[in-house]
Amino acid sequence: MAATSSASDCRRRKRLPKGPGDQIRVREMLSYLAAALPSHTGAAARLLAVQCALRMDSKGQVRLPAGVLRSLRLSRDPAPWSELEQARWLCRTPTSLDVAVRVVVAQILDGGLFAQRPARPDRRSAADWALRAARDGCVGAGDPPLRLFALCLAAHAESSAGRGCAEMDRIARECGLAPAALFPVLDQLAAFGPLASWNVALASGDLYWALLPKGDQRHSADLAAT
Repeated sequence: MAATSSASDCRRRKRLPKGPGDQIRVREMLSYLAAALPSHTGAAARLLAVQCALRMDSKGQVRLPAGVLRSLRLSRDPAPWSELEQARWLCRTPTSLDVAVRVVVAQILDGGLFAQRPARPDRRSAADWALRAARDGCVGAGDPPLRLFALCLAAHAESSAGRGCAEMDRIARECGLAPAALFPVLDQLAAFGPLASWNVALASGDLYWALLPKGDQRHSADLAAT
């Protein structure tokens, strides 16, 4: 009886993730996509690509349910899918072209994503982290550039302190923007989003920022929405 109980406990025991955590996995994916996608790829397509890359199976097939697409604010927008198809990064199955379907099925064409294959539960966990990071405290939830920028800042921040430092050029590449275009987005995130402060070191070109605590992010979003 004791042996049976012990075996049952082992089955219920939470699986420990392998390799880097969610934040680092998303940071690495943003960096990879900055090189793999054309520089003109839009923010909505990049947000979609992050989810597809992290959720694909061992054969490169990805199934995005309607709930994930709603979280991305892309449930009825075919443009990001078309953009990734034109870049030959993925292709959708014919049935997925119907906006009424509950799950969009696509085949990833980017062979570089098959080079390293972390465990699928770990990648799905990172995909969920990316959804939350792009959404939390971001008033412009329907604005893909704001959501993508919020995701980049969260991915590059120190997880404990909420402070970050990265090259402006790197953040710009990951967001598909020119470096000068980052400033108005930073101002918007500081006024109504998750950003407490930011500055740029002129000598090095590095961007420094501090994120609001999670509770303050939600409060800031609520105030701006009223």
